[in-house]
Amino acid sequence: MRRISIIVPVFNEEESLVELYGQIKDALEPSEFDFEILFIDDGSTDRSYHLMLELSSKDSRVVSIGFQRNNGKAAALNTGFKECTGDYVITMDGDLQDNPEEILEMVAMIDSGWDMVSGWKKVRHDPIGKRLPSKLYNFTVSKMSGIAIHDFNCGLKAYRKKVVKNLEIYGELHRYIPVLAKQKGFTCTEKVVQHRARKYGHSKYGLWRLFSGFFDMITVVFISKFIERPLHLFGMVGMGSLTTGVLIDLYVLYLKFFTGASFQTHIALLLSGVLLIIVGVQFISLGLLGEMITVTRKRPTPVIKDRTHVDDNP
Repeated sequence: MRRISIIVPVFNEEESLVELYGQIKDALEPSEFDFEILFIDDGSTDRSYHLMLELSSKDSRVVSIGFQRNNGKAAALNTGFKECTGDYVITMDGDLQDNPEEILEMVAMIDSGWDMVSGWKKVRHDPIGKRLPSKLYNFTVSKMSGIAIHDFNCGLKAYRKKVVKNLEIYGELHRYIPVLAKQKGFTCTEKVVQHRARKYGHSKYGLWRLFSGFFDMITVVFISKFIERPLHLFGMVGMGSLTTGVLIDLYVLYLKFFTGASFQTHIALLLSGVLLIIVGVQFISLGLLGEMITVTRKRPTPVIKDRTHVDDNP
């Protein structure tokens, strides 16, 4: 029987945890699938972990994993990815804003040929101060990554097992899982999902996440496009700076020898050219150092799409 693994990062969700468990059961028990629920407690300070243990003792399909301290959502998801056993993997938040009734439809989309399905909270029940920065953020990531989805940060996502087993996420990179999956060669689409109004508590994220998100985006763009060829990035910047500096200083020399102007007259322009040359050389040197590190480091193992065994003795 095919199995679905539902991974739920938990941080101070004691009010919603039991209700979420009941909703997942109601959505999946009538289906043809076996399932497991992995609650990953990210160092909660309330009774969340105790409730998880109670659910585990009553239902063997519930797996409870607790962190000693708060490590962040990416660490919780990464642990869930390593521990899950299902053919399909679902991630969802523990605050009841994701609807478990979406799970089977997303699994059906995986069966239709996609490797990953990302939820799109098209209608959001968040204040405008959170929605507008989120729209800007998602638009920018979509354009920079070339992935045409609208909501990179939606917690409700579905994957084939082989996708999560080939991902390593840390820091805040859980927001860029579609980008990291594309880097590995997996396909990704999106599905409009219901975004329910928050029933308990309050959001645990602030505007600081928008700023840190853009730094993470730079990290993802770099590792997805230039991790194997750093000289292409630093060399391009360095050559631009070096060329500009050389042209500026050649212009100053032209003024000196063909118009009689003194260096003192254009000293600022001369020094600007010299500075650009130095910066250009430094960027190129940095790219070469990156290439040396790339040559010596362990390469990531390619993801095998399929394997066919040919019997030499039919």
